[in-house]
Amino acid sequence: MATLFSKPLAQALVATGFTLALGVSGTAVAADAWQPAKNIEIVVAAGAGGGTDQLARLIQSIITKHELLKVSTVVQNKGGGNGGEGFLDLKLSKGNPYKIIVGTNNAYLLPMVAKLGYQWTDLTPVATVAQDDFILWTSTKLPFTNAKDYIDAVKADPSKYPMGGSQSKDVDQTLTMLLNKVEGTKFTYIPFKSGGEASTQLAGGHIGSNTNNPAESVSQWKAGQVRPLCVFSKERMVYTEKVTATEAWSDVPTCVSQGLKIEEYRFPRTVFMPGGVTAAQQAFYVDLLRKVTETQEFKDYLARGALVPSFLAGDDFKKLIEEDSARARDIFRSANW
Repeated sequence: MATLFSKPLAQALVATGFTLALGVSGTAVAADAWQPAKNIEIVVAAGAGGGTDQLARLIQSIITKHELLKVSTVVQNKGGGNGGEGFLDLKLSKGNPYKIIVGTNNAYLLPMVAKLGYQWTDLTPVATVAQDDFILWTSTKLPFTNAKDYIDAVKADPSKYPMGGSQSKDVDQTLTMLLNKVEGTKFTYIPFKSGGEASTQLAGGHIGSNTNNPAESVSQWKAGQVRPLCVFSKERMVYTEKVTATEAWSDVPTCVSQGLKIEEYRFPRTVFMPGGVTAAQQAFYVDLLRKVTETQEFKDYLARGALVPSFLAGDDFKKLIEEDSARARDIFRSANW
């Protein structure tokens, strides 16, 4: 059989680490491209049923439905210590390319406020697959229709308008403290078990406001019990379908346009691998997650929760981590956390 290439050319191809896949397309494939040879564990840095768990199981279902992997996946919840259990497990799995973890900014903020035995640099960042916006909500029992009037009222009498949120030393309390710092307010923060509970308390008039994500308060908004004063984003949300009889998410003004000094505050949905994996293994998962986010099922998920379409990998992901960490570190220090 005649060779397709001259001997020098064939030797050159081998020397560069490439082989040719002789198919219809004639596409060149890198010899060092990595593919998983056994099942993959998707660790969830949260308990069952919450937003992080739902995202992990959505990723799993999309991978299965669209046959994006030739191996199977299994989801394991390791949410102890606000997710620290899962991240510590990944640190101890150094070099294992068959394990990824789905979390949030808790991956890199938790070690700042608790001694957990790991730093985010012990892990390998893969991607941010979406981001949640934060909204300043108030009760419709109160007269406020814009953020400036509400902030002015809080400054005048903080005791009348406590801020509720999900858990303590987490993103809701951090945003509340950031408001106190830049606006000169003195919000009293009341932690609840979840954003859902914070929304129920607000609807009942037991607190003055919360900073829930859109999905956490959408039911109460539809019922006319709470009002979104502004979204902590540089631009308005992109979703134009009506949520109430008269308003869509895109009708919520930005907080910066209402005079607040926080230009943007978001909550990334992140995926990490253990440390010590190869660049080819990391690139494989970046590509896999990019394909997941391009499916209609994932786009529907974003729309249902009014999440921000935001796929970040490589240097862009690391920049987000560094900027978010720097802002949080200042807040945590001022709170003696």
